[in-house]
Amino acid sequence: MSSARGNGAGTPTGTGVGRTLDDLPLTAFHRRLTVYSAGGPFLDGFVLGIIGVALTQLTPQWHLSGAWQGVLGASALIGLFAGGLLGGYVTDRVGRTVMYTLDLLLVAICSVAQFFSTGPVMLLALRFVLGIAIGADYPIATSLLAEFAPRRKRGSLLGWLTAMWAAGNAAAYLVGEALKHLGPDAWRWMLLSPAVFAILLVVARWGTPESPRWLAARGRVDEARAALHKVFGPDAELEALPEETEPARFRTLVSGPYLRRTVFVAVFWTCSILPIYAIYAFGPALLAALGLDGPGLANVGEASIGLLFLIGCVAATLVANRFGRRTLLIGPFAVATVALFALGFFPHSAVPVVATLFAVYAIAIGGPTIMQWIYPNELFPTEVRATAVGVGTSVSRIGAAVGTFLTPILLASAGVGVTMLIAAAVSTVGVVVSVFLAPETRHQSLAEASAR
Repeated sequence: MSSARGNGAGTPTGTGVGRTLDDLPLTAFHRRLTVYSAGGPFLDGFVLGIIGVALTQLTPQWHLSGAWQGVLGASALIGLFAGGLLGGYVTDRVGRTVMYTLDLLLVAICSVAQFFSTGPVMLLALRFVLGIAIGADYPIATSLLAEFAPRRKRGSLLGWLTAMWAAGNAAAYLVGEALKHLGPDAWRWMLLSPAVFAILLVVARWGTPESPRWLAARGRVDEARAALHKVFGPDAELEALPEETEPARFRTLVSGPYLRRTVFVAVFWTCSILPIYAIYAFGPALLAALGLDGPGLANVGEASIGLLFLIGCVAATLVANRFGRRTLLIGPFAVATVALFALGFFPHSAVPVVATLFAVYAIAIGGPTIMQWIYPNELFPTEVRATAVGVGTSVSRIGAAVGTFLTPILLASAGVGVTMLIAAAVSTVGVVVSVFLAPETRHQSLAEASAR
């Protein structure tokens, strides 16, 4: 498997002549870097999906209570919170590529260790560390890709990373369905399976060059030029070099104009992701509409739910470079919110109606979903870019954990209608905040978009 290091292989000779990093054409290097960076989101979706399948075997074997099932299911999300904060900050301090492979090595180690779990406490600890490693990869991979991507393609390249979460989640149910026939210890192989993807990604990522923008921001200008020339050829140029900046500090995110941007990213990201977990409660109705509620078809049906979200993300990614950032965020966000309200007010409609509303929501939410990684990478400067993505990841995962924990409680106590109305109210907050705070950054260079 070839790595993302490259020297512009697949790039026409002379494409970098007279052009800055922002204005270079899309190359084979960009495509490889996108694929390898998308591995982190894929693993996130896969790891969070595969535990649900494994718990169907673990629960009777270990006599797990409902509380233990909930904690094990949400443990990786809690780890994601810590990993996002830690990974983003460390990445801004020590560089993108140092962490780019180390975090996935940790994913592989923890996945292998899960195979030998002897009880829920050990598994809980391993899944927490696994979540830390995956959460750290979000700011690492997205900041590296954003800093290499040409401005005209930056939105779609980052969008593909988001789409891969849904692909990983759907793949988890298919893998779980295939492995469950291995017997009573099939859950061990399910929890081991992420190691295969992690190891392949470590090999693929090995040798990826450091971000020229990060090197320049650290005052390492000669190294920045060398990294740029290694990938795009000797005629590629950096835009006006920034002055050497101070190392990353969290206080930068809550000072001056960046406070407004931090609030915007944290709120819209959380409000867009929390209802996604609640909407899975409509899975049984959708499965019935698709004829996938029979014995042995549950995992295939759950994969079809992930497929709907994937379609929404892919659709948004394909048009990411054609529409303004605000348009791609606010319009679909509003449509998704209306669908949630309809599901809340008419929860007992005919199955085809419920399935249609669910599909509308799943496809529309693709716009806000891909913006979760586009906006924070564009709105903050190089010295705190990964830190900002990490903060957004962490805050949003608190919302995801809350949604995961409260949804079954609300369903049991208040019913599916009220549950969906609460999800719609959360989504409404995200729409309103986006209308007032979302900036337009399409076609801007990273320096322009992140300027004070």
